[in-house]
Amino acid sequence: MSILVLANRMRYNRFIAVMKTAQPQLQANGQNGMIWKVKSLTSLVQTNPYRSGMLRAFEEGSVSLPALLIRYYHALDLNETDMMLIIHLWTFREKEQIAFPTIEQICSRMSAGAELVIASIQKLLKAGCLAIDEKQDPVTSMKYEEYNLSPLLMKLADYISGQEAASCEEKAASSSAAKEESIFTAFENEFGRPLSPMECETISSWIDEDNYSEELIRAALKESVFAGKVHFRYIDRILLEWSRNRVRTAEEAKAYSQRFRG
Repeated sequence: MSILVLANRMRYNRFIAVMKTAQPQLQANGQNGMIWKVKSLTSLVQTNPYRSGMLRAFEEGSVSLPALLIRYYHALDLNETDMMLIIHLWTFREKEQIAFPTIEQICSRMSAGAELVIASIQKLLKAGCLAIDEKQDPVTSMKYEEYNLSPLLMKLADYISGQEAASCEEKAASSSAAKEESIFTAFENEFGRPLSPMECETISSWIDEDNYSEELIRAALKESVFAGKVHFRYIDRILLEWSRNRVRTAEEAKAYSQRFRG
């Protein structure tokens, strides 16, 4: 028997075994020929305890927890025990409508003991990540308590907002640094040589101490090139003169220089 024939026979036998396991029913169809109709998933798993358990697990559904909380809980100074406690409180409330589970109920689902669970609850309360609200039943007027995880979400929102603000500030600082680098490059191009440390300090002083804009410094550089006096003392005199005459922009500098030349 050839290898090809043997392989085909093995595929056929495997196909027949699968079909017997699934217990298909053959049904005639006038347009599409013959189609297979398999029994429902429930009937299939009745003979398999593992499948039956998996089916019940799927039917239980899932718990909706913010992905950002999973990502940043450590940044809120929460450890794994705190996070598991939060997950269980969330699950009790969402899936079982138990807003204030007992310590025994929580411990039955965690590997942590009662003391550790109580310590974690106290930590969350003290850190402002958890609150215990007192409410009253409108029908029976009976008072009851429930855990409130809204403070945790507020702290998470504050943390993410702070991160975004810091990121914006960092980008702004990076952009400002890039602008300063570009003006240094402009001076080196006009001077035809690298700038000395003292010359770089002079440019930084114009920006940081004298509050000259990059636009105005570039205009003064161009003015010095036009006058054929490309050195820092001349550029500094130009900027000082413009400052005394309240010249603030490149357009005002251009108009002032034209008026001076005229």
